[in-house]
Amino acid sequence: MPNLDLAPARRRFTGLSAEARRGERRILLLDAAYDLLGTGGWSAMTVRAVLERARLNPRYFYESFEDLDQLAVAVYDRVVAELGAAVWSALADAGAEPAGQVGAVVDCIVAFVDEDRRRGRVLYVEGLGNETLNRRRMETASMVLAFVEDYAAAGRPDGEVEDVVGRVTTSVLVGGFNQLLVDWLSGRVRISRSQLVDDTTALFLALGDGAAAVAATRGATKGRGRRGPP
Repeated sequence: MPNLDLAPARRRFTGLSAEARRGERRILLLDAAYDLLGTGGWSAMTVRAVLERARLNPRYFYESFEDLDQLAVAVYDRVVAELGAAVWSALADAGAEPAGQVGAVVDCIVAFVDEDRRRGRVLYVEGLGNETLNRRRMETASMVLAFVEDYAAAGRPDGEVEDVVGRVTTSVLVGGFNQLLVDWLSGRVRISRSQLVDDTTALFLALGDGAAAVAATRGATKGRGRRGPP
């Protein structure tokens, strides 16, 4: 059992209801796990280490989480929610022009992972061998892809060909951007933050223009194929 001085935690809970105390303990566990996962990695996030960092008795771990997998998913979900809120805020302030919206979202995401490097590790790097966390990452990726597709579709006419091309484009954008962030945070891509934002925005817009051209070409080809004899 960890050797813990629990006095500070007890003082924090003074005067709170039982439900509020449980909520506060859960936050302490999440904060501790986030710091461990984001700095020391998956191997550092043990039950013992989380309890020591949170300064809680072992029984309080299982009050909120069944196991480390459930805790890791909760940490991941919290970071995803924070990023989602930041992206929505950036979009709300970006105006109606697509170029401005793309630039705002890219700048927001880069700033989010750069200003606290633990976020990037939690989102993209740590626990890749953990089935539960990877399953949640896949679920989140599917939701992100659906959101980007729907957001892009709102600005153009619907069409089966464009939907297919849009889906391919979205997968390239989301998957490629995630890997780019990992490479930039790790130092494999050596450019400044502002240059990263500018280059990524320009490439995203170019890919969007290319996708529209591909969709138009396929639509024209398909239209010619439907024509009857003269």
